[in-house]
Amino acid sequence: MTIAQKSNLTSGLHLIATPIGNARDISLRALDLLASADVLAAEDTRSLRRLMDIHGISLDDRPLLAYHEHNGAKMRPRLMQEIAGGKSVLYASEAGTPLISDPGFDLVRAAREEGHYVTSAPGPTAAVTALSISGLPSDRFLFAGFLPNAKSARKRALDSVAAVEATVVFYESPKRLGAMLADAAEVLGSTRQAAVCRELTKRFEEVRRGTLTELAEFYQETQAKGEIVVLVEKGVAQEMTQEDVETLLRDHLETQSVRDASEAVAKTSGWPKRKVYQLALSLDA
Repeated sequence: MTIAQKSNLTSGLHLIATPIGNARDISLRALDLLASADVLAAEDTRSLRRLMDIHGISLDDRPLLAYHEHNGAKMRPRLMQEIAGGKSVLYASEAGTPLISDPGFDLVRAAREEGHYVTSAPGPTAAVTALSISGLPSDRFLFAGFLPNAKSARKRALDSVAAVEATVVFYESPKRLGAMLADAAEVLGSTRQAAVCRELTKRFEEVRRGTLTELAEFYQETQAKGEIVVLVEKGVAQEMTQEDVETLLRDHLETQSVRDASEAVAKTSGWPKRKVYQLALSLDA
């Protein structure tokens, strides 16, 4: 099968993503870009080479450069120089979009700052794939990324999204999953519905639904494996009493300044910043 003939792409940075699991999830446009770009770069060149072999795309005499967090500072100027010289540079992010914890983010920012053309072929995304099959509402959602490792910081992060009226999506390590779900049950509500999606698009893909407490109990006894996405049903905004706000402030003031604690609690509670700040000052006195 012939994917595409060589063509003259626009000089600039072209982004694609290697699939999150199934190699056939790559788009035809991404394959065209792979076959046509003058210079190829990837966080993991081995993954990209395997993907090209699967889909019958030859590298020929084009350079395939490793670009990752350890060599980014040295490699970015070279890639920018290639673009400035009229070349089309393709960067392949590792396992999906949109460049979450990916060195490609700095590459995009550098290209933008230098005024270069930047475009992307839409690619697979674990968060959206999980949202699509979780059974939780998808009309409004918040991607909250990875939670902090430390328990107290994780609880504060969970508290900050407790009242968000949208499905909240997290990425999580299988080793921390049980602890994260237990904290979520405590902070967000034990009966709140949630879903744990793992190994998306792979052979052992699984979606487990239940309350946060049910899921926490299961994964504290069962070691999860693979890539994990956790989704929690939307919260219900409630007006917080002064007692509620004071409790939150005391918790934040243990590790934060009055100003930082006030800003965090004002955002969570919906109270005016000035009022929260004045309350924080009285508690900190």
